[in-house]
Amino acid sequence: MEIYMFLITVFIIILLMSIRQIDEYERGIKFTKGKFTNIMQPGWRIVLPIFQSFKKVDIRTKVVDVPDQEAITKDNVSVKINAVVYYKIFDASRAIIEVQDYFYAVSQLAQTTMRNIVGNVTLDQLLTDRESISANIQLIVDKATDEWGVKVENVELKDISLPEEMKRVIARVAEAEREKKAVIKKSEGEAEAAKNLAEAAALLHQSPGALHLRTLETINDVSSDQSNTIFFAMPIEVLDAFKGIGQLANNKKDSN
Repeated sequence: MEIYMFLITVFIIILLMSIRQIDEYERGIKFTKGKFTNIMQPGWRIVLPIFQSFKKVDIRTKVVDVPDQEAITKDNVSVKINAVVYYKIFDASRAIIEVQDYFYAVSQLAQTTMRNIVGNVTLDQLLTDRESISANIQLIVDKATDEWGVKVENVELKDISLPEEMKRVIARVAEAEREKKAVIKKSEGEAEAAKNLAEAAALLHQSPGALHLRTLETINDVSSDQSNTIFFAMPIEVLDAFKGIGQLANNKKDSN
């Protein structure tokens, strides 16, 4: 009887030691005598000591912070660039069997791919078209990691560092572009003002007395401030009137 109790106690201890817990966000890879057996789902699972072993794989989305990488663009500009890679495990068995350290492998692959992609684009493309470049990196890395059971969900370029000399060159180019736009805008305004002045002059010329009325209105506006000194210019219409009176007087003399 004591032997049976001893055997039962040993069996219970072995059974308790064989129970392994797999959390909801994990998958267990079971090996029996060194050979892959199956993927253990979340819950309590039995793994026999000595004969069996297992490894846990976290299937949540992971983040790889790709460190600064020095690269040369297609137009021979040296830049430093870093990125963030988001990935998750879709096949836990391949992530353990096909690659030694999938985290390190994804990081190194992302660094190499990023340098290669940057080398195939110009600086302007790199600065203005980050989204398509990130998508291209994500596509290449994801295709290479499929064999490892890894799905690369997204790649985001974080920062692009330029040499100080290049920053000054870009600043000068931007300043020249702003000056160009300012000159064009100013010339357009002057052309519009000249057009309006020409139309106003034509309208005043076509309306007798309009220029005189406009002159009086201007004098009235200026005279509101008594500190101003007004030099009044004789309107052409008044001179024409004096000229007409003079011609009238001459005609009378000639008739006499």
